[in-house]
Amino acid sequence: MALEPMIGLEVHAQLSTDAKMFCSCSTQFGAEPNSNVCPTCLGLPGSLPVPNRTAIEYVIRTGAALNCTTARRCRFARKNYFYPDLPKNFQISQYDEPLTHDGYIDLRVNGEEVRIRIRRAHLEEDTGKNLHLASGSSLVEYNRCGIPLMEVVTEPDFTAAEQCREYLVQLRLILRTIGVSSANMEEGAMRAEPTVNLVDRETGRATPKVEIKNLNSIRAVYEAVSYEIERQRRAVAEGREDELFQQTRRWDENNGVTALMRRKETSDDYMYFPEPDLVPLEPDPEWVREIYESCPELPAERCERLRAEYDLPEYDARVLTESRELADLFEATCERFEGAAKTVSNWLMGDVMSLLNEAQMAVSESPIGCEDLAELLTLVEDEVISGRIAKDVLATMFETGRGPRQIVEEEGLEQISDSAELESLIEQVIADNPGPAEDFRGGKEKAIGFLIGQVMKATQGQANPQMVNQIMREKLGGTQQAPS
Repeated sequence: MALEPMIGLEVHAQLSTDAKMFCSCSTQFGAEPNSNVCPTCLGLPGSLPVPNRTAIEYVIRTGAALNCTTARRCRFARKNYFYPDLPKNFQISQYDEPLTHDGYIDLRVNGEEVRIRIRRAHLEEDTGKNLHLASGSSLVEYNRCGIPLMEVVTEPDFTAAEQCREYLVQLRLILRTIGVSSANMEEGAMRAEPTVNLVDRETGRATPKVEIKNLNSIRAVYEAVSYEIERQRRAVAEGREDELFQQTRRWDENNGVTALMRRKETSDDYMYFPEPDLVPLEPDPEWVREIYESCPELPAERCERLRAEYDLPEYDARVLTESRELADLFEATCERFEGAAKTVSNWLMGDVMSLLNEAQMAVSESPIGCEDLAELLTLVEDEVISGRIAKDVLATMFETGRGPRQIVEEEGLEQISDSAELESLIEQVIADNPGPAEDFRGGKEKAIGFLIGQVMKATQGQANPQMVNQIMREKLGGTQQAPS
């Protein structure tokens, strides 16, 4: 068979609402186990669900971002299965009438445009979490039970693990940009479940579908899909097709393999039927229109605009648009800084992000705003301070919250640009280092770097580097040309 991979993805994303899907319990992550629970999310007799309007809005907003159609009428269903993390023994979900459907997302992978169709994005409630101990005992944590969960289901349009990886990167960016989910996979706020099989597109012959459950990192999805494709290829090539059957597998990260969990259930196994305690949803068309119109600029669109409007390399634009807050900070700083946008980009991606990562802070928590960053870069542009001193000033700004000009003035960090003072320093450095001086005169261009470094060291980085370079060459006889 001329087999090609055929991959679909289901992504579950917890919605960033304050309350759960059908009750008022908190959705706070990391709370004391089994503290954010009530009779409704525990499924106790006599409790009734009430839908969370914000969760409904967030799914509609996601549908807008994914080019989906919002249903005029839809309803919830009961998905029945029996497992300890589901206290009601059923999950309130959507089945044949999703809230949004028939969309798409365009990706660029390895230089090629790929369109992935979105079958549906619908609402449901999350389950609890089982914790299996080394002793053989298990614990159940119900705080997660009932948190609003959005399921985004694609058509099986992926043909490679690289496409799956790029899709998850872009979907996570979209969810964060439109403000519906943190999409923090390390917290379980976004989980992916790929379905993988191989198909001969000419004859229609295919291997049975395999679903890989609850992958909690983009890397895990990439590695699990890659492995599963090769596992099925080997089985076919070695004549072991009888070992392939429709099943659910898990990713064994330690051994780098997928492992059998159970034979895969079908929709019939879940015994879906309409949820009797909830009336059908009929979103007001005007409300839906307002949600669609309020959808912010999406990452892919913003990336292209930043490249064109600010003349940025593709890499810079992609990094900046990985966070809406970072892209906002970039544009706000550019509005206040008269220099090159590339300068702003370099400082944000480099020194600013380094400080934030070291402090384990989000961009939104940064003590350095656009006004102060623009002022710092202007001080460098106007040669009031050197780039090296600016890095130290930035760190002080981050630690103290003081403005850059205040720090420079109070700590006497202004750049030394007095030619007479610099000439005296340079003459002394040349006298103290005759060897490198003669090396430069003899044609060794790199030797001047050492001499300039000695001047910068003596002035603690405050000497004007351009003036030092020029005067140093003049004092050494100008036998070498300054680099262009």
